[in-house]
Amino acid sequence: MTTDMEAVRRAADRLERASVTGKACEPITDLIGAGDIETAYRVQQSVTEGRLAAGARLIGRKIGLTSEAVQSQVGVDRPDFGVLFDDMRYADGELIVYERLLQPKAEAEVAFLLGRDLADEGDLAAVREAVELAYPAVEIVDSRITDWRIGITDTVADNASSGVFVIGDRGVPLNAFEPSETVMTMRRGGQVVSSGTGRDCLGDPLNALTWLAATAIEFGSPLRAGDVVLSGALGPMVPAFPGDVFEVTIEPLGTITARFSEKGE
Repeated sequence: MTTDMEAVRRAADRLERASVTGKACEPITDLIGAGDIETAYRVQQSVTEGRLAAGARLIGRKIGLTSEAVQSQVGVDRPDFGVLFDDMRYADGELIVYERLLQPKAEAEVAFLLGRDLADEGDLAAVREAVELAYPAVEIVDSRITDWRIGITDTVADNASSGVFVIGDRGVPLNAFEPSETVMTMRRGGQVVSSGTGRDCLGDPLNALTWLAATAIEFGSPLRAGDVVLSGALGPMVPAFPGDVFEVTIEPLGTITARFSEKGE
């Protein structure tokens, strides 16, 4: 009989192998079940520890599944979170090597930079005070699971289906705007392919950040000053293909571009 420890190890190995080989794997529900979220986060932590041991550096967190549109797209009904590594970050307009990803999709988000720790307070007032700046961002979500056949435990274990992200270089303080009132438009080749507002992210991107702050405290790994947090999609995610260029405007934060290489570049 497979023990919990064995299941975590085998699930982590399956996901890591998919990352290394560039070949998507089967869902891991045969190993940890479809509803054991606690064990799924243990798998995520195991994969994270492996990356840190190999020299990666943590720079923040990402919140996933905050938009009802995205929840419907992947068939889940609750948010989750993952971690951000330094090699996942791209600057505005920087070329993203498409072949480092398996089956990427683009979604637009508000990113927050924290100016203080949230070690023991996870309420909205403390979270608002902790935010130093907000930025427009494009998260390129990805899945190591074949054809995105994921349930909640699959995506949690797979670092909340993370890939890479693009973040703007000019931040805006919260006293200059309300995140819930942001308006997002994503274009590919001049055509609008996704749109939404801050209210499409759990009613307010700050609500998503508050959920993460409280959850991170509960997990014993609270948010810290200097962390970058991707707060979740403002609209439906869009499949990305080699050579794609996405232009994302999040008013009033500005416009950024996510560019993908052609195959073989």
